[in-house]
Amino acid sequence: MKQVKIYLMLIGFAVFTGMTFNLAKYAVAFLTPSHVAAWRFGIAGVVMIGVLFFKEGLQLSSLKQNALWYIIIGVIGIFGFNTFFFLGMNHTSPVNGSLIMALNPLVTTIFARLILKDKIHKNGVIGIFFGFTGVLFVLTKGSLSTFTHLSFSIGDLFLFAGNLCWALYGVLSRRFIKNGTALSTTTYTMVAGAIGLIIMSAFTASESSVSVPIGVWGAVIFMALFTTVLGYLWWNRGMKKLGATKTSLFFNLVPIVTMLTSVWSGIPITLVQVGGTVLVILGVLVSSGAITFSSMEERKMQKCIS
Repeated sequence: MKQVKIYLMLIGFAVFTGMTFNLAKYAVAFLTPSHVAAWRFGIAGVVMIGVLFFKEGLQLSSLKQNALWYIIIGVIGIFGFNTFFFLGMNHTSPVNGSLIMALNPLVTTIFARLILKDKIHKNGVIGIFFGFTGVLFVLTKGSLSTFTHLSFSIGDLFLFAGNLCWALYGVLSRRFIKNGTALSTTTYTMVAGAIGLIIMSAFTASESSVSVPIGVWGAVIFMALFTTVLGYLWWNRGMKKLGATKTSLFFNLVPIVTMLTSVWSGIPITLVQVGGTVLVILGVLVSSGAITFSSMEERKMQKCIS
């Protein structure tokens, strides 16, 4: 019964995250990307401080020990990621955005190998191949000439840069944060990144809030409370109870939710995007070990053992 509750939480995470791409596309049509990001993480940062205070205390010893790295990682993973994310969503489709971000587990695997010296198994290599092929398929719209002439959408490139920032966020946290819990690390890096986003938004011209529809503020609050706060808490609950492999599989639902939300919103999707989605999901499934490719010798050995 407890596992069913965890599964429902992770499905909720995938639904909230998948909806975020459409909500972000809607919000940046009325507010600048920097203001949307500042509002989202300013609200989420305040809420997360409250959550940390009531669940673990403020962890001041960890803050003192890791202050510099909290700032560095917050600038990269929160400020950098969200700057590129909202800039990208201003120039590309929600489906493309979700597909590019769905590559994150594979990009993280590469950075983990380079920075943490983690081993990459055969399935990881095959998964990375499928994942990158799927994203390139979407970026080039299935055209080889697009790839050879590097005529990618600027929004797609912004999203990929954001993906790199988010992958570095997780890897650098594992490498450099000492004696900090997952909740305290996320809270303090989120606050550091939010401060950067707020400062940047202060120097960015914005439209008058009077002309902004109430639905835009609803979208910002939804992204802050549900995608950022609840999504994080539920994701980490799954990591603790089910482990990284099983939990990561739920990220595969994100592009599907984004596609369904796009169709519901009247935004058409293409066969190229569908094909890219299949390849990206296949790549993550293979990389996580849900689908395995064993050699002939391995199959013979398994048959003899059985």
